[in-house]
Amino acid sequence: MKISLFGYGKTTKAFAQRFKECDIYDDKFTNISKDEFENTLLPPSEFDPLKSDLEIPSPGFPNDHFLIQQAKNLSSEYDFFYDGMPKSVWISGTNGKTTTTQMTYHLLKHINAQMGANIGIPLAQMDANANLWILESSSFSLFYTKIAKPEIYALLPITPDHLSWHKSFKAYEQAKLSVLDRMNENDVAILPKKYENYPTHAYIISYENEQDLAKKMQINIDKIHFKTPFLLDALIALSIEKIILDRCSYELLNEFKIEKDKLEEIYDDKKRLWVNDTKATNLDATLAALKRYKDKKIHLIIGGDDKGVDLSELFTYMKNLNIELYAIGKSTNKMLDYAKNVNLKAHYCEFLPKAVEEINLNLKENEVALLSPACASLDQFDSYAHRGEVFKKSIKQLS
Repeated sequence: MKISLFGYGKTTKAFAQRFKECDIYDDKFTNISKDEFENTLLPPSEFDPLKSDLEIPSPGFPNDHFLIQQAKNLSSEYDFFYDGMPKSVWISGTNGKTTTTQMTYHLLKHINAQMGANIGIPLAQMDANANLWILESSSFSLFYTKIAKPEIYALLPITPDHLSWHKSFKAYEQAKLSVLDRMNENDVAILPKKYENYPTHAYIISYENEQDLAKKMQINIDKIHFKTPFLLDALIALSIEKIILDRCSYELLNEFKIEKDKLEEIYDDKKRLWVNDTKATNLDATLAALKRYKDKKIHLIIGGDDKGVDLSELFTYMKNLNIELYAIGKSTNKMLDYAKNVNLKAHYCEFLPKAVEEINLNLKENEVALLSPACASLDQFDSYAHRGEVFKKSIKQLS
């Protein structure tokens, strides 16, 4: 079988390493070459659909790319590995899916569960003999998946994100919901209340908020140490554990450590609070951060690659806060326009170190400096983690 892979990222590299002798097409390849696993690296112009038996795109590979349009045997890696996949839990949504996936794995790793897909181990390297796969599932992967489905699907709230890729919120939302079309009466879906009437054969547990889910799952919310925005993540993880093992391991859950780059609190030499929330790459994540610190004066660093999303709702919310904005990235001018429309004070910074310097001149001890950009990072940084590193380094360099 001749396998063609579109895009040369973490997912396709793992696939190519396992199966070898694949043809890999990527826009960054300008001539034909080989990698160390005897896969052929080719410019997209070399693709011949009549000589390819199977095409698998990297999850984020553009769905309007001419390779996708030419492919005759397109499949997601979820579909490719589905026949050998053990029972699985898929976790998706706009904000919080990484933390929820990590919490769920923390609670279930003792039963020989594995965590992978969007975080952790690529599907091509996961153990088919594990008892359970816990998969963080992106809208990109779900868009390309037409056959595979989980036994448990946990969906966090969906808000606008990746609209430049999906072209509309409806298409983005449908990618997340499409999983439900394939689930059966033995499966369980944990869904936001607005989707409780979605036509699916799965058993639906809907939730309006944290308190509603805790009540429906008979979970004692007072025993959970995590606060918003991580409380919902914790409740969904406990709900999954309860569905599978009929118990709630509160003490084990409370041992879980939130990863860096998410509401990571740092105090400088003057005992002032700086918060690294660089992983907040969408409206919903930044809203959650603002709600956490709404009782303080906030100095917010915002901007980057807005991914085509309208952030008006975020700025409307900020009208009622004691807040100053520091705009960075390629959307700097757009952020300033948003701020002007709602009469918010905003500083033109363009670059993150400049924003830190500006905040340093204004920040008082009882206030908070918050990097929660509501935008992706790749316009100026290698990743959101790189953006967080620059933020922390800039704080250390303050005199």
